[in-house]
Amino acid sequence: MKVTAAVLEKLGSDFAVKELDLADPGQGEVLIEVAGVGLCHTDLAVAHGHLPFPFPAVVGHEGSGVVTAVGEGVTKVAPGDRVAATFNSCGICSECAAGSPSYCVRFMELNFSGVGSSGTTPLHDGTADVGGNFFGQSSFATHALAHEANVVKIPDGIPLELAGPLGCGVQTGAGAVLNSLNCPPGSSLLITGGGSVGLSALMAAAARGLTTIIVVEPVAARRQLALELGATHAIDPSAGDIAEQVRAIIPEGVKYAVDTTAAGPVITAVLASLAQQGRFGMVGVPSDPTATLSVNLIEMQARGLSFTGIVEGDSNPDVFIPELVEMYKAGAFPFDKIVTKMPFKEINEAVAAQARGEVIKVVLVHD
Repeated sequence: MKVTAAVLEKLGSDFAVKELDLADPGQGEVLIEVAGVGLCHTDLAVAHGHLPFPFPAVVGHEGSGVVTAVGEGVTKVAPGDRVAATFNSCGICSECAAGSPSYCVRFMELNFSGVGSSGTTPLHDGTADVGGNFFGQSSFATHALAHEANVVKIPDGIPLELAGPLGCGVQTGAGAVLNSLNCPPGSSLLITGGGSVGLSALMAAAARGLTTIIVVEPVAARRQLALELGATHAIDPSAGDIAEQVRAIIPEGVKYAVDTTAAGPVITAVLASLAQQGRFGMVGVPSDPTATLSVNLIEMQARGLSFTGIVEGDSNPDVFIPELVEMYKAGAFPFDKIVTKMPFKEINEAVAAQARGEVIKVVLVHD
C-alpha cells in the first residue's frame, strides 16, 4: 500500500515527507493506521549517527493508532483495536521468558536492523529499499507495520494520539522509578534533566509518594513545570555546583538518582550527590556511543553505591503500559501536560522547537 512517511535520506539530513510503498502484514505482523507518534531523542540519535540504522530510513517508535489488518497467526489484537506500539522483542529468550523483554538478547537485531520478520525491509521507494521496522514499527508515517509482540491495546478514556509516548519515553522515565529502582514511598530522588523522560520519572515519583524530589534543569520554564508536577525542588545547574545544591537541601544526599543526560560532568555530580548506599540509574543515551567515564571504585565500594543501566524502564509493556493508562485516568500521572501536538508534515519544525527547549514532548498528528 502507499503511505506518506518522513524519510531520513542520509546521515545528518532533515526529514523528507514523501510517498513510499509499505508491504502487507506477514506472519505475526500488525498494520496500524497511525493517529499520533511521539518525537523522541532516540529517533534523532539515528539521524546524527549515534545509533546504528541503515539509510535511507523511516524511524519513529512512539506510534499509536487503530489496527486495520493483521497477518497470519495474530490473536492478540484484531482490526479496529486501539493500540500503542512499543519496542520489539523475541518473546522466547531467557530474558523475555523472565518478564524482562527490554533486555531481550535479540533487542538490537529486532529494533535496529532495518528489516522485518521476513528478513527484508517492508518499505520501498520505487525499487529502492528504505530502512524500516525501527523499534518494530517505523511509525513516522501514516501507517506502520508492527508486530504482535510490540503492540498493546489502549482502552477508552485516553486520547489515542497521546498514547504513543507511553511506548518509549514515558515508560522509560516512569519505569526507572517504579520498576528499575523501585523507589519506596517517603524516599528521596534526584532527576537530572527535565525533558519528557525526566518529567515522566518525576510524575511517577510523585504518584509513588516520595517526599524529596529534586529536578536539575537549565531551562527556567521546565523547572517551573517540574514544580507544578510534584517536584519539591528545582535546581538551576548554572547557579552553582549541583552536588552542593543537592546537599544544601538534603545534607546526607539522595538515596536514588535518575540521569537522563548521559553527560560525563552531570554523572559525576550525581555520584557526589548520593547518600550512603545510594542507587543511581542511567537512562540517557550518550552522544558518543564509545564514551567512557572514570569513577573512583574505592569510593563506590566504601559508600555502598550502585549503578544501574536502564533500558525502557525495565518495562514489560503488556503489563506496565496499561498500569500507566490507569494512573493517567485516575489523575495520578498527568503526562498529557508535557505533550504538544503538531502536524506530522511539520516534523522538521518540531525537531527544531524541541531542540530550542520550547516544547518537551511533541506528538505528531495526521490531518
